[in-house]
Amino acid sequence: MAENLEILLSCMHQDDISIVDHSEICSDVLIINQANLEKSLCICRERGVVNFITTTERGLSKSRNMALRNAKGDICLICDDDEIMYNDCDMKILNAFEEQKDADIIAFQIDDAGKTYINKKKKLNYLTVLKVASWQIAFRRKSIINNNIWFDETLGSGVSKAGGEEVKFLYDCLKRGLNIYFVPISIGRMIEGESKWFNGWTKEYFFDRGIFTVKLMGKIGAFLYALYFLIFKYNLYKKDISFHNALFFICKGIFK
Repeated sequence: MAENLEILLSCMHQDDISIVDHSEICSDVLIINQANLEKSLCICRERGVVNFITTTERGLSKSRNMALRNAKGDICLICDDDEIMYNDCDMKILNAFEEQKDADIIAFQIDDAGKTYINKKKKLNYLTVLKVASWQIAFRRKSIINNNIWFDETLGSGVSKAGGEEVKFLYDCLKRGLNIYFVPISIGRMIEGESKWFNGWTKEYFFDRGIFTVKLMGKIGAFLYALYFLIFKYNLYKKDISFHNALFFICKGIFK
């Protein structure tokens, strides 16, 4: 039996399913809509089934976990409300998993996201998954569920200024022996706009980044990575905070 794709879309304060058309989704989709009421509905459309769950929960990782609990697709793609999916993305994703049969997770390209990508397929490790964003990630649902892997609800938009929930998720996958690949195939593009979680190079950002990295690497590894990060990102944050202050707050998060 052929596998099917289900897109897991996280959003907030949606009144209807118009986001499906806005995002140009042409497959089954599960929408987790964080708003001020609890309700759910299921709509069958020509392009696929739409399951729409509205919840009063808050936090991106909680949204991702609710999607994992309610997903039904063989292959699932993580999606946010600031993406436009290409018309053939479902076939591209399913074909990639068919060709890479040992892949539990595949990271794809999303255009206009301010990221650069390598132009060849590559198996990812603890170092290379640090560059993967959540909206690149597709996975075999059974691989995740059978290994009891969830998003860390102390990380991510709504609870942390530094994000990082997707990297912690991928680290947990690697620790359980799952295979993660990058495939240089574009499946969609980002809509230009303000980030929903990044609010600038603030002391809160660096403090939360310390908390996030120590979860991945332990205190010594997190400190060494903090030095690397601060040196190579210096030109991005230098107008907002000094190197020494950034180091102080990131270490405060690591050693708190």
